[in-house]
Amino acid sequence: MQLANKTALITGGGTGIGKETAFLFAREGANVIITGRREAKLKEVAEEAKREGLTIDYLVSDVSNEESCKRAVGYAVGKYGRIDILFNNAGVLFAGTTHETDAKTWETIFDTNVKGTFFMSKYAIQNMLENGGGSIVNNSSVGGLNGFPGLAAYTASKGAVTLLTKTMAIEYADKGIKVNAICPGTIETPMVVDEFLGKVEDRTAAEQFLLSLHPIGRFGKPREVAHTVLFLCDDNVGFMTGNMISIDGGWNAR
Repeated sequence: MQLANKTALITGGGTGIGKETAFLFAREGANVIITGRREAKLKEVAEEAKREGLTIDYLVSDVSNEESCKRAVGYAVGKYGRIDILFNNAGVLFAGTTHETDAKTWETIFDTNVKGTFFMSKYAIQNMLENGGGSIVNNSSVGGLNGFPGLAAYTASKGAVTLLTKTMAIEYADKGIKVNAICPGTIETPMVVDEFLGKVEDRTAAEQFLLSLHPIGRFGKPREVAHTVLFLCDDNVGFMTGNMISIDGGWNAR
């Protein structure tokens, strides 16, 4: 029970990495609240957890809206008294080169990926400061470390998350709050499998190209990412802050 008596707030918890992390945290004894825009998905997670003998609470929330983020943090604090862990996982992905990307797509990506991380952190940090510390994990990407053609807005947004992570880590290092980011490669999530690969013209060619970027020879599993997030939230890993942890099957090592 690595997270016994801790409270964890996870955005984008209805599917993929967020869902796997919520289950892992609940199994490790945490009070878990997941948020997302689709109530049906959140409810499915809560009911699945109940069948497993676990409790995962949920709240419909839109991370692109500041008041919604403030309410989500207030809900968690009101129910459990404090927030020990914030996993800024919610994100969106739309393809497009720089000249093909319209302003609305750019704003949609930045509103969720960047503003969402900022808003949630802003309000969670206030509670963490009052309670002597906590752990924040942001979901960046290998695209937040290196450019990737055809994903102009997405990589720009994840680059912003990377630098925001480093800045927050420095700002609160002496306040007991550690801030790190994960940088996944291609992970088998609905966002990648359905929303991205499902819309490309030649899916087989796209999958083969992406596989070629991972020396390990396969795509990652959400549970592998979840266990990395758990590691970063471990109190025994208290000296690690401001780091970008690649979970990419060797992509960055090439």
